Amino acid sequence: MKEREKKRQELHDKIIALVRAYADEYHRPAPWQRGGRIPYAGRVYDHEEIEALTDSALEFWLTAGRYAAAFEKELASFLGTRHALAVNSGSAANLLAFMALTSPLLGDRAVRPGDEIITVAAGFPTTVAPILQYGAVPVFVDVTIPQYNIDVTRLEEALSPKTRAVMLAHTLGNPFDLRTVKDFCERHGLWLIEDNCDALGSRYALDGEQRCTGTIGDIGTSSFYPPHHMTMGEGGAVYTRDPLLFRILRSLRDWGRDCVCPPGEDGFCGHRFDGQYGELPKGYDHKYVYSHFGYNLKVTDMQAAVGCAQLKKLPSFIEKRRRNFAHLKAALCSVADKLILPEPCPHSEPSWFGFLLTCREGVEREPIVRALEAHGIQTRMLFAGNLVKHPCFDSLREARSGYRIVGELTETDRIMNDTFWLGVYPGMTDAQLDYMAEVLQEAVKM
Repeated sequence: MKEREKKRQELHDKIIALVRAYADEYHRPAPWQRGGRIPYAGRVYDHEEIEALTDSALEFWLTAGRYAAAFEKELASFLGTRHALAVNSGSAANLLAFMALTSPLLGDRAVRPGDEIITVAAGFPTTVAPILQYGAVPVFVDVTIPQYNIDVTRLEEALSPKTRAVMLAHTLGNPFDLRTVKDFCERHGLWLIEDNCDALGSRYALDGEQRCTGTIGDIGTSSFYPPHHMTMGEGGAVYTRDPLLFRILRSLRDWGRDCVCPPGEDGFCGHRFDGQYGELPKGYDHKYVYSHFGYNLKVTDMQAAVGCAQLKKLPSFIEKRRRNFAHLKAALCSVADKLILPEPCPHSEPSWFGFLLTCREGVEREPIVRALEAHGIQTRMLFAGNLVKHPCFDSLREARSGYRIVGELTETDRIMNDTFWLGVYPGMTDAQLDYMAEVLQEAVKM
């Protein structure tokens, strides 16, 4: 057996060496030429990710295994939180985060159908979708420009006896006013979910301590889709400091089961056949006891292998995003009379996902965006703009039920009509940033 293992290791190492050589030769990004396409985001990787992926493939465990366990531990350490769970997408992370608040294990604090959740309409739909899909009621509050996050002066107006939680995203890496929102939630006994999918690595100063966004509320979420701060292809994570919430999240992710056995293990707790659960016969196999109506939202170990390699690069990715943002902002000061430039939230150090721009009065967005795209520069809207104006809300608008709007969504509508953004991802060079600024400067003169 020793000789067989020796040969296996030698062949393994030979394969990895060949993969490294292949990656170094054929996965190197091509040099950018002036006028070439500039995507708003993209994967930044090298042979390390491909070697890790190959190592996992050779092991052929496939489902969540040792790489997934390592990734969860390393992500929690990076964030400075107690628990992290890898899931198959950022949308799944948001689903789990919200569904955790509906668990009967939370007693009187559990969210129930008809309860209200404060959020915003200027964002990505999967921050809101779990609320509606469960039967709770999203309560939409307007946002502010140039920070593009919730207008915290409207929080008390949004409150009702049915309010149970606040669920908000940190817009394109810019933290929302966590001091005010967290204080509001604590005073009124509300849950706080931080959708951190566009803000991994952003930091916020609270009580004299710099903390990662996503770890200040009750639950935080991340996405590892290719445009995000790091990637594993498809993938996401949900994290918390609360051991009960972690227990609920893990159960919901793993089919709703009560068992905590890692994949491939039996009898982890030592009480597999001696418990009493619900109305099941005493001693029913604990591996098939279900405490929630859950899902299977785990990652594969191959995804997690890529994630482990990406985590090592994440600090440098974050620093490059901040540098690119600062470079672009300095280059665009000359058009500040035409376009509103983004501003970070006070007390924060954003890990920017993009560079938001809003047209001032008398400036039209469409010709600017068309000019940028014609020069190969990708642009994006601030996702839904105003989510309640989309076809998915048609039946709700017609019925005038299922959601509530606080006051007017004036700035939300302005974002829908006048806002767009450019990328600052770490694969961008100074030459690309300068070219983007040059084209934009010319476009606003048109």
